[in-house]
Amino acid sequence: MTLAVLDAPTGLAGNMLLAALLDLGVPEAVVHQPLAAMGLEGQYRLVVEERRSAGLRGLHLDVELLVEQPHHRHWGVLKGQLEQAPWPEALRQRVLAVFTLLAEAEAAVHGHAPEQVHFHEVGAIDALVDVVGSCAALLHLGVGRLVCTPPPAGHGRVTTAHGVLPLPAPAVLEIARRWSIPLASSEGFPPGELTTPTGLALAACWADHFGVAPASVPRAIGVGLGSRSLDRPNLLRICLAAEAPAQASAPVLETVLLQQAQIDDASAEDLAFLADQLRQAGALEVFSQPIAMKKGRVGVLLSVVATPECAEALRAVWWQQGTSLGVREQLQQRWALQRRSRSIDTPLGPVRIKEAQRPNGRWSAKPEHDDLVALARRHNRPIAEVRELVMRAWQP
Repeated sequence: MTLAVLDAPTGLAGNMLLAALLDLGVPEAVVHQPLAAMGLEGQYRLVVEERRSAGLRGLHLDVELLVEQPHHRHWGVLKGQLEQAPWPEALRQRVLAVFTLLAEAEAAVHGHAPEQVHFHEVGAIDALVDVVGSCAALLHLGVGRLVCTPPPAGHGRVTTAHGVLPLPAPAVLEIARRWSIPLASSEGFPPGELTTPTGLALAACWADHFGVAPASVPRAIGVGLGSRSLDRPNLLRICLAAEAPAQASAPVLETVLLQQAQIDDASAEDLAFLADQLRQAGALEVFSQPIAMKKGRVGVLLSVVATPECAEALRAVWWQQGTSLGVREQLQQRWALQRRSRSIDTPLGPVRIKEAQRPNGRWSAKPEHDDLVALARRHNRPIAEVRELVMRAWQP
């Protein structure tokens, strides 16, 4: 399994990623073939040039359109075309995952159904080239695991088909919210867009996690350059590497925060909403237990486990959404197994999976429930059957 480390110190865009993959030696034919298969041959041209940015070399890529784009293509139409494209199933599932995330994010920020997302938001020819080309290139390289550094998103304003929008772009923030992606600070950068929705959607659907890469031996490096001039090299690097042999690791002693409140004056629906808001504020775990309170009242003990730095944000949720007049807090210690998250390809599509290593070196795994539900709905199959297929495809 090939490890890819995606380093995005000045942001992330689809054309930068595709340029870096071409710089790794991926033949342009790998990009052109699936696009031609869906009828786009002769509608675009790749302009690939070797350039310098603040003294560092890399490839710069532009997609030159050779035909006028249609004005009213919707995501519902494009989705059907992608589902019918004569591609390998692994490529189809990856491309659909990226465009589905893009469409859902755009729909959320504009307040309409994903099927009504317009062509200029997702599905423009340049976006198709970036997404289809990048997915085909990553599959061509045999990338089985990808780690991405948190990219800066930018600040200021940007002109779009919807007019002038604030930065980070609303769709970028929505994608980061949905996938819990950390965005690096844009402090020190001039105003402007650094990370695009297409670039972040590609990374979200391919990356196992956003953070520091594991110990590895670099094998090949590709560099994609951005178009803007900055006070530093404007580049994206993708490094193919071999992971260092895994060693059995001992459990780690961690300090966690425990917050609790006894509640007897909130409905089940209100408690469910409070628990959801606590999770969004950073809680690692939220759970409840039925309790008997004074005068025979039935109540609930609501408990939250979190990292200590989330304490203030969690208190704000308790005060705003909860009915309790007080919250108890204490620091506790817990032993935790080494764990990681990554995405794996299955016959039904990509699935995020959580893995933990036991002290004896054995790995255990649990698929993300939301991904199982999505695949069960998409393929109209029982969720237990989907889970079984996913676990058969999993290899530690």
